[in-house]
Order: sequence, then structure tokens, then C-alpha cells
Amino acid sequence: MIVGLSSKLQKTYRDSQSKSMYRFLIYLAGLPLHLFLYVIYVLKKKDNTYEVTLAKVKRELMDEGRKEAYQAEYVDQLRRKAAFFNEQSIPERIHRQAEELSAERYERESVRITSERLAQQGLQRESYTGYVYSLLGKPTFLMISLLPGLLMYALLFLLSNPFLKYGAERLVQSVFVILGVGILVFSILYISPFDPASNILGESATKEQIAAFNRIHGLDLPYWQQLWNALKGIATFDLGTSFTGSEDVASSIANKFPVTITIAIFSVLMAIVIAIPVGILSAMRPNTLLDMTFMLIALIGLSIPNFWQGLIFILGFSIKLNWLPATYSPGNALSLIMPVVVLGTGLTASIARMMRSSLLEIIHEDYMVTAKAKGLTKGQMLWKHAVGNALIPVITVIGLLFGGMLGGAAVTEKVFNIKGIGSYIVDKQFIPDIPAIMGGVVYIAITISLVNLFIDIMYAFLDPRIRSKMKQS
Repeated sequence: MIVGLSSKLQKTYRDSQSKSMYRFLIYLAGLPLHLFLYVIYVLKKKDNTYEVTLAKVKRELMDEGRKEAYQAEYVDQLRRKAAFFNEQSIPERIHRQAEELSAERYERESVRITSERLAQQGLQRESYTGYVYSLLGKPTFLMISLLPGLLMYALLFLLSNPFLKYGAERLVQSVFVILGVGILVFSILYISPFDPASNILGESATKEQIAAFNRIHGLDLPYWQQLWNALKGIATFDLGTSFTGSEDVASSIANKFPVTITIAIFSVLMAIVIAIPVGILSAMRPNTLLDMTFMLIALIGLSIPNFWQGLIFILGFSIKLNWLPATYSPGNALSLIMPVVVLGTGLTASIARMMRSSLLEIIHEDYMVTAKAKGLTKGQMLWKHAVGNALIPVITVIGLLFGGMLGGAAVTEKVFNIKGIGSYIVDKQFIPDIPAIMGGVVYIAITISLVNLFIDIMYAFLDPRIRSKMKQS
């Protein structure tokens, strides 16, 4: 087992050296171990004959006048090049360029001849990378160095698994996306013409009161310090208090966020349950009355604004029929039905249309024609070959639409009087209440990034082309 693990880590270490980022991370993760190994490598390096042989070769080449010959050759080449292109020939510049080129060639030739001589004697110059590679192939070294090199070995193990590596890369990308969102949102709020102190204290506020307000909330600090404080607060879940009161921003977001996420998740589930079968039925009977009816309904669903649909639902199902409550009430499951349907209508229509077009494209692929020629029934072709491949772009679209749905949840929440994160951000944006807006937007961005990370991983499992690239990288 140890031998197999050692070989696996050794191979991963060798493959990772071709990418500078992985090489840097490996050295950083195993810094204590690499410092110790490099000292040993340097001491060991003094015992070989490479430097002695290289110095001897350089003296021989110098005695032969090889460097002067190279320089004369380059001078002649540069002069002929200048004459060919009708350029002005400046002797000082030509000699300087020839000297640089001859020095580079002299070094390369010295290294080449030295390597050839050492190879004839059965010796070779071992790089530090090669030295570590040879050590990783020894199970004894792996056991001895396990404690100081634990982080490096964990990283190598992660890189050796294509799926773990793929997920880790997407996770790192998500971190940078979230960081970028935080910087962008704060910068927009910082340069905004709105003045929180004036908006909250009113026009009658004195300069001393405004200055005191800015000092209390850190608004008198430089841009970079305010940005650092905001990002640090998001990372530590300590966003401070709201500008408009003594409420703790992190607690307020924690109380409001679950409502929005619950509605969004149920909307997605509703869309998947309805849209996938509708898309399949439409694709299996293209251009029929059923297909045109489904697509017409989907087009209407895409065209209806959320706020208008919500108001119509309230008038119809709450005021006239008295079937459902008009506003959201915690603990009342019936009050979730209308917000979920309103928020999921556009998503359902988009997924249905995407499923239909994707399945129609798959049905006419060459491998589907081959499957039909081999005698597979229509049902076997559909479920074994068509639906799985057609779901690949649909899943990607679901991830993208989920982000847009969270962003548009504020309108639905306002219509149904839902105290969610969307309406919370809208209420705070005109002050602007920077901690509240920063926390709400960035935590929504984190949620969207995690959902898209999950979608990317599912995409990799479904698409054999992605799996093939993962194993090759």
C-alpha cells in the first residue's frame, strides 16, 4: 500500500512541475520539508564534478578562441542583415549585440559539452526537482517525512484525483469571484453620490454631527482601510451594526437569508419537475399541436413580469377565491405556494424550451441514427442515449438561471411582503447602508458560486468529454 501511494505521489509531483501554479503551491505546502531537502541537495551538489568539468570546458573553449569566433560570426551576420534591409549600420551597436549573442552561445555550448562528457562517464547533473522526485519514490522517505510534509502530500493526493482536482480548481475560482464581487460592490458604494450620514441624520444635521457619524462607522477612513474592514467582516461573519440602527447586520442576514433560499430551492424543484417532462414531450412530437401549445405557454411564462403575476395571483387566489394567504407568514406552508410559483414561472419556461431544443439536437446526431439502425426501440434510444446527453446543457442553464432568480427575488418578496434578503438589500441601498448591502450581496454571490460549483461537478460526471480532459490534465 505504501509503495503504491509513494509511486502515485511521485508521478503526481512530476506531472505538476509543468504548471508553475501547482509547482508553487507544492513548494509552499511543503516549505519546512523543502528547506531541509534543499540544504541537503546543495551539500550533495558540492560533491559532484559538474562545476569542475564545466569550468574546465570553459577554459578549453576560451583557449581555442571559440568566444571570439562566435562574436566575429555574429558581427558579420548583423552587418549583412543591416545591408539587406537598408538599415544604418552603427558599429558600436552591432558589436554590443554580437557580444551578447556570443556570450549566450558560449554558455550554451559549454553546458552542452559538459553534459556530453559527464554522460560518457555515466554521470549527470541532477536538478532539485529530480532529487525530490527520486526521494518520493522511496516508501521509507515518505514515512519519515510524513509529518513535515503532510500538507504537501495532501495536496499531491488531491491533484492525483481528477475529480478532486477539478472540484478544488472550481472552488478556488469561486473564491476569486466572491472576492471580486466584494471589491466591486464596495467600490460602487464608496463612489456613490449618496451620503449615509446626511440621509440618516437629515438635512438639519450639523457638520459636527455628520463628522461624528462618519467617525463612529469608520466612513472617515481611507478607501483601502474601509475595503479591508468590509472584506474582513464578510470573511469572519462580523459585519458590525447597521447605519440605521443598532441591529447586528450578520444576525439580520442570517434571519432573512433562509426565507429567500427556501423559496428559490422550491422554485427550482418546481421548474425541474414540470419543465423536463414538458421539454421531452415537445421534442418527441415536434411541430404538433401539443408541442406548439407547450411552447406557447412557455413563451407566455417568459413574458410575464414577476410583479404583475404576483398581483394577479393575489387578486385571484387570495382576494376573490380566498384559497391562499396574500402575504407570507412564517410557519404557514400555504403562504409559500404563490411566491414559489411566481418566482419559478420564468425558470420553468426557460428550462422547458432549453430541454426541447437540446433533445431535438441530440435526436438527429449520428450516434442516434446508429442506435436506431442496431434495432433499439424509441424508448431505449430516448432514455439510454438522448435524455442524459440533452440534460448536460440544461443543467448548466439551471445554474445560471438560479443566480438570476436570486437577484430578482426582491420584486417577488416586495409583492408578497416577504422579509427576505432581496427586499432587505433594496431597503438599504438608497441610504446606502454599506455593511448591510455588502453582506447581503456577497453572501448571495457565495450561494450562487456554491450552486454553480455543484453544477460544474455534476456537469463533469455527466459529460464524458469533461472527464477525459480531467484525466489528461
